[in-house]
Amino acid sequence: MILLAILAAIFLMLIGVPVFAVICGLALYLFYAGGIDLSAIIIEMHRMATTPVLVAIPLFTFSGFLLSESGAPKRLIRLSNAILGWLPGGIAVIALISCAIFTALTGATGLTIIALGGILLPAMTRARYPEAFSLGLLTTSGTLGLLFPPSLPLIIYAIVAGIRIDQLFIAGILPGILLVVLLSLFGVTRAVHARVPKTRFQVTEILSALREAFWELPLPLVVLGGIYSGKFAVSEAAAITAVYVLIVELLIYRDIYWRELPEIMKKSMVLVGAVLIILGAAMGLTNYLIDAEIPMQMLDFFKTHIQSKTLFLIVLNLFLLAVGCTMGIFSALVVVVPLLAPIAAAYGIDPVHLGIIFLANLEIGASIPPLGINLFIASIRFERPVLRLYWASLPFIAILLGALALITYIPSISLVLLK
Repeated sequence: MILLAILAAIFLMLIGVPVFAVICGLALYLFYAGGIDLSAIIIEMHRMATTPVLVAIPLFTFSGFLLSESGAPKRLIRLSNAILGWLPGGIAVIALISCAIFTALTGATGLTIIALGGILLPAMTRARYPEAFSLGLLTTSGTLGLLFPPSLPLIIYAIVAGIRIDQLFIAGILPGILLVVLLSLFGVTRAVHARVPKTRFQVTEILSALREAFWELPLPLVVLGGIYSGKFAVSEAAAITAVYVLIVELLIYRDIYWRELPEIMKKSMVLVGAVLIILGAAMGLTNYLIDAEIPMQMLDFFKTHIQSKTLFLIVLNLFLLAVGCTMGIFSALVVVVPLLAPIAAAYGIDPVHLGIIFLANLEIGASIPPLGINLFIASIRFERPVLRLYWASLPFIAILLGALALITYIPSISLVLLK
């Protein structure tokens, strides 16, 4: 009956029933069927709400929405173009870096495609990049950057898995850079092959772009430098980020008017509310699954049929890619992580390394046909048939899968900075 209930829940999520309703319903049913007091779920929600680090989620999310509604994306692209536009494939590299930074700051799936796609696709078209290449690059970049701090999925994974957020932040830097570098090399190669013209290097344009983006450039340094130096905690970094972005975008640049602030708050807190409800319900569900020894039964199954750690990692990646393709990132984090973490630990996989593997898979899975969410968001944003985006994304997905193999089987890529 438990298996049937879980399969039914997965089916309901696939057909579009709100994730929080499905998870809450499944948790309530399983607790009721097991004769456990339903107040256990409310207690778990209260425990989650009183977790000190949880305050970072709404603050970072609010900051990301403020940046997306301001002129920050245009300033970021102009500065990148001034610095890198003279390189072969410079616009492609600029697009990748801009998308990665923007996704890291917002942490919301698809928001990067919506916010930057309308700027970057015309720029790549004017630079004479092939349309299929441009569409594939911007579609697969929709979640590029989830491994960079202060990405919201990094914070949620750390909370759910019970590991230190600062360790996961550091561990994600090199794998994230690897993904961007490999895609950039492909972009440079295609640009040279297609004879895409380069822009002229101008010191005056760089200085002008630096002056324009002067107030936004210190943000990553202040946030990450403060966390890694131990000057302030993640929750304090989130508060500083929110106040800083608020001052810069409302008072200095004046890209956002005061009357627009309530609507931006509402949109960002709707996302936060959904995440928190899912977190609370999922943690209650996790407690039930642990009491029912579901993870132990899964571990016994794996150990019976899969002896090799290498084979387990192959199966793990295939499973997580399927999860990333069919489930939302936040849903996958709170539902799947508690089940897989103890199994991976039994195979000797470092919990921080597992987190990077997990998030890299979800990042890639969001662009994998036929159900990757990036494909449908890009189809709407760029007004192109989704089937065309399938084919356009395949070369980029192949490169990302190659990077995933390196991240999976060379743990030092993720862990070397922690030593």
